[in-house]
Amino acid sequence: MTQKARVELYTDGACSGNPGPGGWAYILRHPASGSEVEDSGGDPQTTNNRMELQAVIEGLRALTRPSVVAIYSDSQYVLNGLKEWLDQWKGRGWRTAAKKPVKNEDLWRILDDMRTKHELDFHWVRGHNEHPENERCDQLAVAARDRAGGKML
Repeated sequence: MTQKARVELYTDGACSGNPGPGGWAYILRHPASGSEVEDSGGDPQTTNNRMELQAVIEGLRALTRPSVVAIYSDSQYVLNGLKEWLDQWKGRGWRTAAKKPVKNEDLWRILDDMRTKHELDFHWVRGHNEHPENERCDQLAVAARDRAGGKML
């Protein structure tokens, strides 16, 4: 049996207004090979939480095989959702504890499927606190947000 590759996934989302134009970004690092990939994208009308979720989705989509993924994010919404809330929401028919529909269910369903393919490990980083990869993801996400919103860079 082949051992799964270990990778680091750094993510961030940005939004101007909530809702408003938004951007997502990730850095995917393969420590064994020393390779690193960055990507970003945007949406002209979205929310910050959707961009945080999209960043993780896009980073996981970039993987070509099942991996052990250390996810680094400043979004407690994303990390708590993946670690704690997702199974509870599913068990309640995609309802919160307050019996309300889960926000961003479409993206959570994608992540739910993806987490069966990879082993995920979660790490919260304080945003805007000089964490180099988080700062870089923030720069990429803000640039993608500005492009999505029609601002000139």
